[in-house]
Amino acid sequence: HVQLVESGGGSVKAGESLKLSCVAFGGTYSSYRSYCMAWFRQGPGKEREWAADVARDGTTDYSDSVKGRFTVSRDNAKNTLYLQMNSLKPEDTAVYYCAGRDDTLCYLGPSYYAYWGQGTQVTVS
Repeated sequence: HVQLVESGGGSVKAGESLKLSCVAFGGTYSSYRSYCMAWFRQGPGKEREWAADVARDGTTDYSDSVKGRFTVSRDNAKNTLYLQMNSLKPEDTAVYYCAGRDDTLCYLGPSYYAYWGQGTQVTVS
């Protein structure tokens, strides 16, 4: 059973940067590297929304709201997913979740992902 643990959230001012990490426990190296991994976020009073994903071949995709500012990456040797967030805006304030899907394909909807972290708070003022 795969468990995901995020870290790196915090409170920053607009224009600053943060880097989130998500470590996968319980799976094997060969299984993790085959997963689609994604970042979702949920702002106050909003639904959870997809922000970015990275497929097993390293292909990345971003929502329009974060494209050009956020970079998603993965280190399969460390079972770790990252989200580098630059030029942060107040509207980026949210709880950020990493999610995993045991498939080569990535999807935008949260229901496609079986594995979830507990979330890490990002606050931009």
